[in-house]
Amino acid sequence: MAKIRLSNVHKSYGKMEVIHGVDWEIDDGEFVVIVGPSGCGKSTLLRMVAGLERITSGEIHIGERLVNELEPADRDIAMVFQNYALYPHMSVFNNMAYGLKLRGLPKPDIQKRVAKAAEILELSEYLQRSPRQLSGGQRQRVAMGRAIVREPSVFLFDEPLSNLDAKLRVQMRLEIKQLQERLGITSVYVTHDQVEAMTLGHRLLVLNGGNVEQLGTPIDLYDKPESVFVAGFLGSPAMNFISAHANSDGRTLRVGDDVVFTLAAPIEISDGAPLTVGIRPEHFEIMPSGDTLTKMQVQFVEHLGADTLIHGQLGSNPASFSLRISGTSQFHSGETIPLGIAPELIHVFDPQTGRRLN
Repeated sequence: MAKIRLSNVHKSYGKMEVIHGVDWEIDDGEFVVIVGPSGCGKSTLLRMVAGLERITSGEIHIGERLVNELEPADRDIAMVFQNYALYPHMSVFNNMAYGLKLRGLPKPDIQKRVAKAAEILELSEYLQRSPRQLSGGQRQRVAMGRAIVREPSVFLFDEPLSNLDAKLRVQMRLEIKQLQERLGITSVYVTHDQVEAMTLGHRLLVLNGGNVEQLGTPIDLYDKPESVFVAGFLGSPAMNFISAHANSDGRTLRVGDDVVFTLAAPIEISDGAPLTVGIRPEHFEIMPSGDTLTKMQVQFVEHLGADTLIHGQLGSNPASFSLRISGTSQFHSGETIPLGIAPELIHVFDPQTGRRLN
C-alpha cells in the first residue's frame, strides 16, 4: 500500500489549462472518489496519477517516490477501465495472467496469484472461458482480477461501471466496495455518478472545471456543502435554491413578501444584502396549517413508490421547489401545503462567489 500526494498539480494543453493547481493527499488504504460533471477533468487527473498523461507542473508522489518522470509500469499501480480492455482470443486465465507472464514470473507463482484472485472475485469456474462467454459484470471482474494479480500499491478505477445496466451497477458497486475493504489497497475511483461517489468513497473530491470545489467525507459534503456547485451536484433530487435578502439581525432571511426563514446562528452581512438560500427536498416538514413558516402551491406530483416528489412554488415566489416525503402522497395539483424547516437545515450562499456563508 502507499500514500498518494499531489502538490500544486497543473495540466495544460497548449494555452488551455484544464487542471488548476490541485493539492491532495490520500492515506494508505483509503478509498477516494473523484466526482464531477463530464469534462471537469476527473479522468485527466487520474491519468496523471497513472502516468498516462504528463503533468505540466507540480509534483505527484506515490509512497515516498516522486513519480513525475516514471513510466506507468514503474509506478506500482493497476488501472481498471470502463471498457474492460480484455483480449478476446485469450481465456479468462490468460487475460489475468498476461501481465505476470510479461514480467517473467515463474509459472507456479502465476498459477497461485490467478487462483487467489479468481477465488476472491468468484471467477474460479470461468477461468477457461473466453470473454465473449461472460456477462458484462463477469468481464468487469476479470478486468479487476487482472489488476489484483499484480499486487499493486494503488488501484485506479476510471468509471468502471459506466457500461453496465442499472441493476448490475448496484451489484458491482457493492463488490468493489467489499473488495477494497478486504484487500486494503489505496484506491482512487473516478465517476460522474453521485450515487457511486456517496456509497463507495471514504472521502470525495468534487472537481469542477479543473478546480477542487471540496474534499471531505460523503456526509460532510452532503450536510455542509462549501459551494452552490457541491450543494447542487450531490443529492437527488437536487437541493432547492431560491433568492433571498438578509435582515439586519443576520438571522432572518426574506424571500419576497410572504416567506421568511430564520437561521440557527446569525451571519455577518449587511441589511438587505442578496443571498442564495439552499434547502434539500427531504428537509421540509409538513406542518399543521396554523403553525407554518411558508406555504407551497403544488404544481405536480411524482409517485416513486417508496417516496413521493412534490413540485411547486413557495408563496408568491416564481422559482420551482421540490419536496420529498416518504411513502405515497394524497396531495394534488393546485393544493396548498403548509411547510416548516429546521433552522440548522438551511444553507446560505453568496450569490456572487457561490461560496457558503453559514
